[in-house]
Amino acid sequence: MMFVEPSTRRLMTNQADAQGLLKPEHGVFTGRLPDDVPFANSSVTWAGVHWVQLNWPAPDDGGQRRAVMAHESFHRIQDDLGLAPAPEGSNAHLDTMQGRYLMQLEWRALSAALAATDDKLRRQHAEDALVFRAVRYQHFAGAAQSERALERNEGLAEYTGIAVGATTPAERLSLTQNDLVSHVSAPSFVRSFAYATGPAYGLLLDRYAPAWRKAIRAHEVGLSELLVGALGFKAGAVTDAQAEQRAAAYDGAALLAAEQSREQQHQQQVAKYKAALVDGALLVLPLNKPQVMFNPSTLVPLGDAGTVYPTMRVLSDWGSIEVREGALLSADWKHLTVAAPGKNAAKQGTIEGAGWTLHLAEGWQLDQGARPGDMTLNLIHQGAH
Repeated sequence: MMFVEPSTRRLMTNQADAQGLLKPEHGVFTGRLPDDVPFANSSVTWAGVHWVQLNWPAPDDGGQRRAVMAHESFHRIQDDLGLAPAPEGSNAHLDTMQGRYLMQLEWRALSAALAATDDKLRRQHAEDALVFRAVRYQHFAGAAQSERALERNEGLAEYTGIAVGATTPAERLSLTQNDLVSHVSAPSFVRSFAYATGPAYGLLLDRYAPAWRKAIRAHEVGLSELLVGALGFKAGAVTDAQAEQRAAAYDGAALLAAEQSREQQHQQQVAKYKAALVDGALLVLPLNKPQVMFNPSTLVPLGDAGTVYPTMRVLSDWGSIEVREGALLSADWKHLTVAAPGKNAAKQGTIEGAGWTLHLAEGWQLDQGARPGDMTLNLIHQGAH
């Protein structure tokens, strides 16, 4: 396990690396993470060791600290468990008003189910959560598959973090309830929702289908699907009218009004990004097995054009780019687009643009792109992308 201080990239580990790059110091091993090695709360292979990688300082709260350590430890071994993450869809439906509305109703129902002390009431709230999910899947083609993929990755990791990291049932419940509340304020749900739903469905499955962890390893099934089976819920019979009737129990009218207001501001944001990253003069960066670091709570889908990452850091064969004011990542992860730099921008070395800084590796330079005003990257003298 390694902890990394982002501002300095100083690192501390609990064991030696395989290449002798770290030095022992006061019972741990210390050094500096090279600039070309990605950093995030995740897992990484570096200096001959597959590490759990964590931000320093760690959370002050003991439960949250243990949970994030166990969450990222799951990511380090999930391939070995037969739970390698499937390709993720964009979950763009969770950036629409209806998608966000139904997701938050689901969160509220899950929270009520976990808080219930009466089993009949607990089952009712759990089934309400499944109602809101079933209606969402009816309205958005492909939503079931794309949500399942993220929940089997980040949802299972967050459930594991809480199940392993909590020291008491009460702490386990408290951490799960916190996840259901804290993600409501996230600017985007498209890649953050599973941190809330994963632990909630996991705790309900612990109660109603104790062998579910073996089932989810053996079959490409989702957490909510397992709960549907455990409760005998008939998801195919759900209607919009039923969902609206049940929404009243979760203050659905006020939630819908808030989402309608948010949607107006969101459309302005989308228009701004389209003008800058689709219609304007662009710098298009080809990607070859990129390493991408980003905030999963801020993504903005732009349909077929891809997804906007307001902030991110990307490493590729051409070097690295730090994005502070938005970049567009294509759905196939083959191109990254930012606003083109000015006419007098440098062609090599460090290049500054509107809200981004590009550090080009030796042998790469900026060249004219496909459209007038556009630019791209090429290998010098080779013309290869």
